[in-house]
This record gives sequence, structure tokens and C-alpha cells, in this order.
Amino acid sequence: MEANNAARAFTCLGHPGRLAVFRLLMRFAPRGVRPTEIAEALALKPNTLSHHLSDLTGCGLARVMREGRSLLYSVDLDRTEALITYLALDLGRARPDLLAPLTPERPMSESFNVLFICSGNSARSIFAEAALRDLGGARFNAYSAGTRPGTQLNPFALEVLERNGHDTAPLRSKHLSEFQAEDAPRMDFVFTVCDTAAAEECPPWPGQPITGHWGLPDPVKAQGTDAEKALVFAQTYGALCRRIEAFVALPMASLDRISLQNRVDAIDAEAKD
Repeated sequence: MEANNAARAFTCLGHPGRLAVFRLLMRFAPRGVRPTEIAEALALKPNTLSHHLSDLTGCGLARVMREGRSLLYSVDLDRTEALITYLALDLGRARPDLLAPLTPERPMSESFNVLFICSGNSARSIFAEAALRDLGGARFNAYSAGTRPGTQLNPFALEVLERNGHDTAPLRSKHLSEFQAEDAPRMDFVFTVCDTAAAEECPPWPGQPITGHWGLPDPVKAQGTDAEKALVFAQTYGALCRRIEAFVALPMASLDRISLQNRVDAIDAEAKD
């Protein structure tokens, strides 16, 4: 990246509001986000957000595409990579004491710790935890948590899991703070399965796990008869199972971090096709 372009990008990110928008877009990457969702998550006025998005697209860090009547904003990952590379290699002169924390070696492991996060930990993340526990076998240790405390497991979710042969006895609703403690298991993968959880700020995870966003609509908000609600829960469970089946089939041992991140990103898009 040329120095002038880097300076423009750094200047753009030097504003707290634009930095907050960029951080949110990164949590959804490679997906796009509607401006209304960004404004709600960050409590920004529409005209203020419009200026921030215009500046981010103007300096190349974000891009916009139309989907039907909606505009979706997403991070330009190539441009962001160029900026980070400039910071590390040009400004940082590729000093190993600066780069080592950014490129941790991924140790070979017989099992991987995987955390699924949603807002309530009552349905979607519980589905994912139970499905990975059974589909992944001994290769994966599955966990789930929510960003809201005090949530209970949804009875429709439990019914779907029991009908599909999962043991629901070990399942419970957990707050995210359980996995942010010093003695918590160190995660190899962290997935958000709802847009609300992805939009919330979260400290960097120790060990720099591979992250992914598999946002699905909240089945708890389904309207209609009990039979209609049960169908929505079953469809959500099926959508997550398709993603987890693809995830457990990844050749973990033969993929470097970049390849593994790209494959994780592709799972969500392929599951929706």
C-alpha cells in the first residue's frame, strides 16, 4: 500500500465513530450489514452513520452492494490486509518481536475447543453445541454461551434436540463471561450464530482463535401456532446442522490459518445456496 493511501486509511480510522463502525463490520466479515442494523447496534443517528460509511468506502476500507432494496456494507478484506501489512512490514520493519504475537503457530491437536455465541443461549447456540458434540465426536469440545444473563433453554429447542436423538441433560444456558475467565478453556474456534451477538463488543479472545459468523434469524421470535413455531425451530436446527457437517469435514491438519479461515467463511455462504 502506498504511503498516501495508508495515511488516508489511518486518518479515517482515527475517528472513534468510524473506528466503531469498522470494528462492527469486521465482526460480520465477510457478510454485509444493513445501515439500519449498524445504527441500532452503535446507537448512531442515520446522518452521522451515513458520513462514517461514506468515509470508510471513500478510503477503500469498506464497500457497498445492493441486495434487493437494501444496501449492505462490508469490510474490503483485501484493502484491510494491505493496510495491516503496511503497518507491520513497512512501519514495523517486520521486527519479529512485533510480528510474533500476530502470527501464533497453531499447534497440532487431537481435539479442538469450539464456542458458539448468541444473544440468549436458549436455542441457536444450544442447537450448535449439541450438534457438534454428536457430529464431531472426540475431535471437538463443543461449548455455547449467550451475551444476556439469566436466559433459560427454550422448550421448543429442547423438543427438537430430543426428537433428533441428542442428549439434552448436559445442556444449560451459560453467560459469555464463563468463557472469558482466566481458567476457561482456550478456544480454537469462536462462532456467532446471531447478528445481535456479532454486533456486540467483545474483548479479543486469547490464542487468536479462528472466528466465523453464521447469523440466523431468532426462532424464539417466531409467530403463529405451536406447530408453526416448532417448524421454525426445526428449520433453524437443520440450517445449523448443515454448517456443522461442513465444518467437521474440514481437513484441519492440512490447512494453514489463512486457508482455514477462508474455508470457515465459505461454509455460511455455501449453506445458504
